[in-house]
Amino acid sequence: MTIFDEYKNSQETYSISPSLLWEYDLSHFDWWKSRKIVVQRILERGWLKDYYAAFHLYGGIEGFREIIKEIPYLSPKDMNFACIAFNLKKEELTCYTRKQLREQLFNS
Repeated sequence: MTIFDEYKNSQETYSISPSLLWEYDLSHFDWWKSRKIVVQRILERGWLKDYYAAFHLYGGIEGFREIIKEIPYLSPKDMNFACIAFNLKKEELTCYTRKQLREQLFNS
């Protein structure tokens, strides 16, 4: 059982909290172009209903997982949560590989 099992049985319509994207004009917001920002904000500060809305918007849990892999930066805490909740390996995440490359550059 995962925290997202209820999503599969839910018939309710959810929407992403505007407070997550407070600095954007949501009436002209391109949800697909800004998908990495949306998913990053949901991972950092979102409620369960925000996850459900993003799953619906981006092609289910699998589509959400693919976007997580593209996010350029996540805190270590958010990275660990994403890996556990979405069954990902850190090495699959762009933010993790970028962090490793930066550390190698600074240590050389």
